[in-house]
Amino acid sequence: MSCMKRENQSSVSEFLLLGLPIRPEQQGVFFALFLGVYLTTVLGNLLIILLIRLDPRLHTPMYFFLSHLALTDISFSSVTVPKMLINMHTQDQSIPYEGRITQMYFFIFFTNLDNFLLTSMAYDRYVAICHPLHYTTKMGQRLCTLLVTVSWILSCTNALCHTLLLTQLSFCADHTIPHFFCDLGALLKLSCSDTSLNELVIFTAVVAIIILPLVCILISYGRIGATILKVPSTKGICKALSTCGSHLSVVSLYYGTIIGLYIFPSSSTSRDKSTIASVMYTVVTPLLNPFIYSLRNRDMTGALERLLHRAKVLSQ
Repeated sequence: MSCMKRENQSSVSEFLLLGLPIRPEQQGVFFALFLGVYLTTVLGNLLIILLIRLDPRLHTPMYFFLSHLALTDISFSSVTVPKMLINMHTQDQSIPYEGRITQMYFFIFFTNLDNFLLTSMAYDRYVAICHPLHYTTKMGQRLCTLLVTVSWILSCTNALCHTLLLTQLSFCADHTIPHFFCDLGALLKLSCSDTSLNELVIFTAVVAIIILPLVCILISYGRIGATILKVPSTKGICKALSTCGSHLSVVSLYYGTIIGLYIFPSSSTSRDKSTIASVMYTVVTPLLNPFIYSLRNRDMTGALERLLHRAKVLSQ
């Protein structure tokens, strides 16, 4: 009976995003907080792209992938945070049907792209540490460009597949999305149609785009760990760990949250907890990347010092 008032997706004009579990009197504080986080994310990742672009010493496969990851993080954060800030500021939680489809497409697209780029970076570190003599031969510009191109194509294809399947569904009278963005799982729960095909595609995508890349990352770092243990000098071990430490930090935070939220969700997890967990990988991870890759990376800090010195000389 609850789905008697079924509406076809073509007649749905808008949905409602419940947003974050924040009290009305706290809206102003959290608006300022998330605005600061978003601006820091954008500026920090733009700085990474700028440094890699301007400093010839950073024109290596590792930083080639990092520049694409920084661009992806800017885009990933921009898919959800601006809309959330607008809703908090205007107190208008509605999102049009076209906006819902667009946001979901780009959210899936940049999530997938993040997975593939992290995998490519893990493979790059594996070759650099386990096969250092063949690094320049194996990780040539052609292979790096191919890995990034394939990542974009696969991400676009998967996101388009989910989006087209979603447009074929009908929805019940309740168009309230219990989230701060258009999450695919939340949207499927609102549908009155048979979502078995959608769920099958989601399962396939989880295996191919989340689990398999994660397995590749774990294998890469397993081989790296085995190689590091064979290094006789402490200096060599420290150098290898510093090279991989920043990437491992990002991988642990990003995949840890996604696995806990989507692959092994707890039945006792409330909506508020899942929403807060989503903030971790949609907002916090893109924010931390510039700090993790810059503050713990001598190449990046050196490039920043040279850029500041160059700017100081030009200003005189």
